Amino acid sequence: MSDTSSAPVYRGTDFYCDVAIPNSEALDVVHEDELVLAYHHTRPFWQVHLVAVPKRHIASLTAAGPEDEADLRALLQVVTDVARRVEREHGAAAVLTNLGAYQDSKHLHIHVHSGPQR
Repeated sequence: MSDTSSAPVYRGTDFYCDVAIPNSEALDVVHEDELVLAYHHTRPFWQVHLVAVPKRHIASLTAAGPEDEADLRALLQVVTDVARRVEREHGAAAVLTNLGAYQDSKHLHIHVHSGPQR
């Protein structure tokens, strides 16, 4: 998906369950398996901006519980792999998740980014 001015604006609360995961073929995917989806962000905030999400709904990092262990392990492994690639290719990477009012989409997601803000 590219960021275009004609693209519809999503107004729900869980972009990942509602749009990204069921329509992954429309994304620039870097990893997808039964537990995790990782792709280039549809509206990048940084020069390099990827996002990784568990396919099963987990509201946030602080909402995760023992029942989410397999999903969290898989997510962190993918984030590690993606961050390693970004760091190798661009010399630096940052890993970020948002919580509470900072979290626009109420589904755990982790950003991997590098470079200046756009």
